[in-house]
Amino acid sequence: MRFAQPYRLHSLTVLFAIATLVALSSPVFAQDILTYHNNNARTGLNDKETILTLTDVNEATFGKLFTVTVDGLVDAEPLYLSAVTIAGVSHNVLIVVTENDSVYAFDADTGAQLWQVTTLPSGEMPSDDRGCGQVTPTIGITSTPVIVRPKNSDPVIYTVAMSKDSSGNYYQRMHALDATTGNELHGGPVVISGKYPGTGDNSSGGYVIFDPAQYKERAGLLLIGNTVYLAWASHCDDRPYTGWIMGYSAHTLAQTTVLNLTPNGNEGAIWGSGAGMAADGSGNIILLDANGIFDTSLNSSGFPSEGDYGNAFVKVSTSGGLAVADYFEMYNGVSESEGDVDLGSGGTLLVSQKDASGTVWDLAVGAGKDSNLYVVNRNNMGKFQSSSNSNIYQELAGALPGGIWSMPAAFNNRIYYGPVGSPILAFQFKDAMLLSTPVSQTANAFGYPGATPSISASGNKNVIVWATENTNPAVLHAYNAENLVELYNTNQAPNGRDQFGAGNKFITPMIANGKVYVGTTTGVGVFGLLSAKQK
Repeated sequence: MRFAQPYRLHSLTVLFAIATLVALSSPVFAQDILTYHNNNARTGLNDKETILTLTDVNEATFGKLFTVTVDGLVDAEPLYLSAVTIAGVSHNVLIVVTENDSVYAFDADTGAQLWQVTTLPSGEMPSDDRGCGQVTPTIGITSTPVIVRPKNSDPVIYTVAMSKDSSGNYYQRMHALDATTGNELHGGPVVISGKYPGTGDNSSGGYVIFDPAQYKERAGLLLIGNTVYLAWASHCDDRPYTGWIMGYSAHTLAQTTVLNLTPNGNEGAIWGSGAGMAADGSGNIILLDANGIFDTSLNSSGFPSEGDYGNAFVKVSTSGGLAVADYFEMYNGVSESEGDVDLGSGGTLLVSQKDASGTVWDLAVGAGKDSNLYVVNRNNMGKFQSSSNSNIYQELAGALPGGIWSMPAAFNNRIYYGPVGSPILAFQFKDAMLLSTPVSQTANAFGYPGATPSISASGNKNVIVWATENTNPAVLHAYNAENLVELYNTNQAPNGRDQFGAGNKFITPMIANGKVYVGTTTGVGVFGLLSAKQK
């Protein structure tokens, strides 16, 4: 049964629209990884990986090539630019940011440093940890940047950095950096500020006010068209804070739009264990909001009467400025929020599935701390009813034991989740619905915070699931995506050959051009075919 009757489009129309969108958005450089988890659907899939195969990824032929060392924790996913000309030489470029407010460019094939810049103004330093152990000992650049690659100019890196001055004032700044030099562009950086109508936490004169000291930019940046979107998380749920989303022009760095998801309440952080907000082909943002106030009294359209969307799936339109277009709230969302058992610890994944009649369903998949797996219909999310979740497209109760502090990956008709203390689980779609139990799982489990898998493939061949254990030393695993049988892990080689440093929570493997890049507390481990090491 499919709950919440959808708005349906003829399947051929939908497929044509999807094909057109892919054609228009396909990068010229196929191996580029320019955003968190590869794309705005956040699938974690690189399906143009022709070098890494199921046969070659094993302890004898695959392993650590080198590591690059940086000046702070790497909490963001590394990004990749292919064939960039720097000082007259073409390089594949690895972009790495740190909690020391530094941005690095390395040759992605050799590890040679190409440039390094600090985002700190004179007289400032990275923020302290604000008394919270989530990001410590300093807070600098926490979120995954986003990169745009214009046709006729150098690539541009957009990133957000936190800092403080000697007087104890805190700042959040938006930077646009030339990927060939690290130089600031578009008049940047700009100091981030904001206000929104409301009477919630830290309000004054009828507006909630953005306090840069109270927030960290944890979710990966999102680029839609010519706007970069930022989402804000708190420090250890320490109030006062509310749920901010902001849009900045990619051309001028001017703030163009602001939305607060709990303007007349409190909390509602957007962090998703580092996952970026997702977006569909029409420019709608889909996200999971963390614990916070939700108004159970609804207006005539079924929306919260005070505009507070704590602990919910939220669909935000970007047409004409940020505005909530739809949402889904669990029937017990308020009690789960009060118990810190919220959806916001997980990231959102967008997929489309065709049922037996040929109808295409546009879906969003998400999960948080309550062990349930939720699937919503993006065209009719279900809103809120007080007695049950019968308004949702699909719910798999208890499917993710241990809860989710990560996000899934997707390939074809499967999604791969890594709950805390659990194996990675593969769930199969059939007739546009998830089967109730996993079709395969890994032999090993992952401790806190579980795992965010990434996937490499060459079309439909050589499909490999990659995941990292947050241990010391960290462990990178590779699995056959079909059955989740392990192909390789970094503990297999003798004499610690493939060890690459201490693990870092929420880190996401990035795969490009025959190599796998994994962030640590001190740098990035780089893996590939060992034959490449001899070149």
